[in-house]
Amino acid sequence: MLFPIPPLDLSLLDVWVMFLAYYAGLITGVFAFAHALSQRADAFTAAERLTKPAWLGITGGGTFALLLFSLAGPGLMFWLAGLVAVLVYLVDVRPRLIEVQRGPRW
Repeated sequence: MLFPIPPLDLSLLDVWVMFLAYYAGLITGVFAFAHALSQRADAFTAAERLTKPAWLGITGGGTFALLLFSLAGPGLMFWLAGLVAVLVYLVDVRPRLIEVQRGPRW
């Protein structure tokens, strides 16, 4: 459920924050999925992380949850779970993949 653009009114600042958070999370999810898709499969094993198909499923499912659920109501729990899944990839797995593929630094 996509958020509609709220009207420009200072009293709706909380709506604007939720609007920006929703789309920032969605962009983050798409970036994480695209990054996982573009990496070599053997880099995941070399980095001692889950396999590439597992991370594609995690980031793809997280991005789907970010797209499907909104920040209002009971869907917030699933939206947050999707965001956490995507952020775990970006904070933990992505730096390790980059380090493994770059090689040892002198």
